[in-house]
Amino acid sequence: GLATASVRPQNFIGLHFFSPVDKMPLVEIICGEKTNDETLAKAFDYVLQIKKTPIVVNDSRGFFTSRVFGTFCMEGVNMLAEGFNPLSIEQAAAQAGMPVGPLAILDEVNMELTRKIRKQTQVDLAAEGKEIPMEPAFGLIDKMCDDFKRPGKKDGAGFYEYPADGKKRIWSGLSAFVTDDKKQPSVAQFTELKERLLYRQSIEAARCYQEGVLRSVADANIGSIFGIGMAPWTGGQLQYINYIGVAEFVKRADELAAKFGERFAPPQLLRDMAAKGETFQ
Repeated sequence: GLATASVRPQNFIGLHFFSPVDKMPLVEIICGEKTNDETLAKAFDYVLQIKKTPIVVNDSRGFFTSRVFGTFCMEGVNMLAEGFNPLSIEQAAAQAGMPVGPLAILDEVNMELTRKIRKQTQVDLAAEGKEIPMEPAFGLIDKMCDDFKRPGKKDGAGFYEYPADGKKRIWSGLSAFVTDDKKQPSVAQFTELKERLLYRQSIEAARCYQEGVLRSVADANIGSIFGIGMAPWTGGQLQYINYIGVAEFVKRADELAAKFGERFAPPQLLRDMAAKGETFQ
């Protein structure tokens, strides 16, 4: 990373702001392997001086917030690839308590950018002898960029249409992905859509905690609400696991993993906590 090129790695630290900067209260402070306490203290004080809320994480690919937020966006596209009505996907996110739907967010971020990040990640992981777990969303995003030339809002066309004289609306061409059995999801299907959007984020947050990317439970919960808009009623991504109950969360995550793939598999940390009757403190 950048810190390795510095002659003073102990003074190297990252500050991750959120868009729009004037409205988003969070700043994610990223410590490198050699960042010292004095540098962290100065960064922390600076964030407080500019009237922002700091959280502190250790360096990793995507840090904490971007890594977890990406899972929310990808899960929404996975649902579209499975044949669900895009309106139902966006509505499920809203009813789950998320401020913006995953398809609308990807339009804002731009699918070409997410694709470049994915491809670079594949190259970097391959160099380490690892593979990026495949998801149905990847192929659909490639199709949106290559076949339909609709990478997002910046280009005037993405999952949504952006008429000059009116409000944005879901692109009618997405109907080609929708299957008859999922055009109008049943109550059970819709409930599961909401569940998947929240579980996916909390599972990734638990992985970040297990790997030491997160330094505290409080940082996970504060960062997820103030930085990426995790449904406020949950109390944050790790508190949501407490709310469900760790053992029950693990059980349901295993069911989702059996149905939709390993991306829902709970990390060992959660299994150990469930066995011991522990909660996130």
